[in-house]
Amino acid sequence: MTQQRLQKIISYLGITSRRKAEEMIEEGRVTVNGQPATIGMKADVLADHIKIDRKLINHTVNVPSIYIKFYKPVEVVSSMTDSEGRATVEEYFRGLKQRVYPVGRLDYHSEGLLFVTNDGEFTNRVLHPSHKISKTYHVKVKGIPDEHTLDRLREGLTLEDGKTAPALVRFLRNSKTTNNSWLEMTIFEGKKRQIRRMLQRVGHVVIHLKRVSINGVRIGDLRPGQWVYLTPKELENLIV
Repeated sequence: MTQQRLQKIISYLGITSRRKAEEMIEEGRVTVNGQPATIGMKADVLADHIKIDRKLINHTVNVPSIYIKFYKPVEVVSSMTDSEGRATVEEYFRGLKQRVYPVGRLDYHSEGLLFVTNDGEFTNRVLHPSHKISKTYHVKVKGIPDEHTLDRLREGLTLEDGKTAPALVRFLRNSKTTNNSWLEMTIFEGKKRQIRRMLQRVGHVVIHLKRVSINGVRIGDLRPGQWVYLTPKELENLIV
């Protein structure tokens, strides 16, 4: 794996945000191969020993790799710690002997599929934009989008951080009791709160958002808070 900025690695490992990671570095709490870290320093998550408060945060080659699919509930933070005291992913994996962390993020008010691992290379494979890993969501929105609106989502929209890549979008159904509807959206990138911001841009506020699949690996029959190990076939879908 190529070297990356230290604060990005710490964020990738689900320990804390990049901003908080920078604060930890400035406070002298982070070391790389026994040397105090500095802002802007780069490291290799597989080759270097990275410690926070003298505790190793990345795995070594002697630790068996773990690959888990987890159903993140609503109002759970996709990290192992939270400065605001909210529930975190860590609470669901305290029984494991190995230290694990979430692969990427799923926002606090969303639910659904999230991978958990201790493998930095796997994390990079799933998250790096060049691999164009697909992520599929079922989204309940206010109102009923017309075909022109769906085409705008498919073609890509200009948000404050740039234009979104083309997405796959299909109408699922209307709500039986309200003027709301369900869509299925598949994206191939990972802008922050992308689905919510795309739909808000076209005038349809998200009421409920659930990630149901990542690159063909589906959440299946899992219920909120449950997890299982990825099968060899599922793992193959993600690393080939």
